[in-house]
Amino acid sequence: MNRSEILFLYDASWTNPNGDPVDENKPRIDEETGHNIVTDVRLKRTIRDYLNEFKEKEIFVREISDEEGIIQDAKHRAEDFLLKDGEKVSKSDLTLAEMKRLIQKNLLRDCIDVRLFGGTIPVEKSSKEKSSITLTGPVQFQMGQSLHRVKLEYIKGTGAFASGDKQTRKTFREEYVVPYSLIGFYGVINEKASKHTLMTEEDVALLLDGLWNGTKNLISRSKVGQQPRLLLRVVYHEDCFHIGELNRLIRFDTEKAEEEEVRHVSDGTLDVSPLLGKLAEEKEKIQEVQYLLDSQINLSYNLPEELNQLGIKTRELMY
Repeated sequence: MNRSEILFLYDASWTNPNGDPVDENKPRIDEETGHNIVTDVRLKRTIRDYLNEFKEKEIFVREISDEEGIIQDAKHRAEDFLLKDGEKVSKSDLTLAEMKRLIQKNLLRDCIDVRLFGGTIPVEKSSKEKSSITLTGPVQFQMGQSLHRVKLEYIKGTGAFASGDKQTRKTFREEYVVPYSLIGFYGVINEKASKHTLMTEEDVALLLDGLWNGTKNLISRSKVGQQPRLLLRVVYHEDCFHIGELNRLIRFDTEKAEEEEVRHVSDGTLDVSPLLGKLAEEKEKIQEVQYLLDSQINLSYNLPEELNQLGIKTRELMY
């Protein structure tokens, strides 16, 4: 496993890519720049849901409820992994330290999201004997930001049902959306931390699959309208080396009078010149650049062709 960096771009059209629950669930906006913000937690949720639903991979962080609708808490979820040879082990037969070791072993074996993202898992033998398992995830993402200023739209409409018993008026619904937002995420894969969570290259391949196809499969009413546009993974020869903040080495240029008028990825060009320049500068440290491009995104340069001319090995991802 080598150190690598991820650059991921996707867009959202007439939807809410990440609502803020403390602000009427509006799309998150940086008031200083007018750029749309998406949390790393939202991105990881996209990956987790895809891997669980479409790849049938076990994940630790998911909502599980009983027949009465009571949602399982984290400590009881951890106890789902108190297993030996596939059989449940009673807490009374184990010390707290033994519980922690057994849960951690099974979590790292079974749960891809723990191997990728780590986590803090509470462990409780009794009300007086409590502890936790802390695992630093090798995959870390910064908050995502749009590459341009965005506009918020407030939409109000009527529902299909009455507002109450014996009422002639229908209910109202209201929501905030962004007409368009091209969002960039930057991430790092730490080869040192991967040794502690037992993450493999197969796990990383599934992570990239989850980024691309997980975004394509956000088809609930509140999330439909999102499309992956560019995925780049830069893999290095050297341990403990990476360029850093690849998202700051690209720029979305548009001829629209105002950035807020952009409505599609084809309304502008992604300037990758600074990125190419930096990759050329550090090419001796680069083992490979893996990439996936959507056909509708306009790049200032043919990225794979330019990288090959620089002598940097490239590989197109197939998802």
